[in-house]
Amino acid sequence: MGKLTKAQAIHQAIADDIVHGRLPPGAPLDETSIAEAFGVSRTPIREALRHLEAIGLVEARARRSAVVASVGDEQLDDMFAVMAELEALCARWSALTMTAGERRGLEAIQEASGRLVVAGDREAYIEANNQFHEAIYRGAHNGFLQDLTLSVRQRLAPFRRAQFETLGRLAVSHREHGRVTTAILRGDAESAAREMRTHLAVVRNRVDEVTHMGQRELT
Repeated sequence: MGKLTKAQAIHQAIADDIVHGRLPPGAPLDETSIAEAFGVSRTPIREALRHLEAIGLVEARARRSAVVASVGDEQLDDMFAVMAELEALCARWSALTMTAGERRGLEAIQEASGRLVVAGDREAYIEANNQFHEAIYRGAHNGFLQDLTLSVRQRLAPFRRAQFETLGRLAVSHREHGRVTTAILRGDAESAAREMRTHLAVVRNRVDEVTHMGQRELT
């Protein structure tokens, strides 16, 4: 996993605070105060806030500080429903179109991920998780579908990252990936799509565990 830039690290930290409810909807995001908190200039703060605005977690306001956007359960349900269908389609087409080399690459990612589960390396597993899903997007051999799926995934990235805080999630995620991988390697398009859809439904539920826990801790 490559080292994060200052803006990326700040983006991730603020996104985590929003997802966990430590920064509630409507909370102002003053660039000067945030810059002082992170010990940086306002330049990486502006970049981080622009990225957060692009994925819908922050709302910009003319001549005033940006604020935390409201992302409710219904909106998350809608986004995850679309995400599940896009990833299911990628898995379906990957089962039919992946080359032998791409299949070996997917197997290698899955095997490496298993070692990270045993090591309990959450950060490295998150990176491997991204690699796993992106290998399936590429394996569908449809550039438009790949770009669209990546775009939606970016919107949900802070929430998908948070799921790995739930108890035992690394091991369960790896098993879910294993079922998707097996279906793709067998060329079973229907099973690949079904297993991917099931996987994303579990991710959605784990996100709820994290976000609702954060809300309870703040009340």
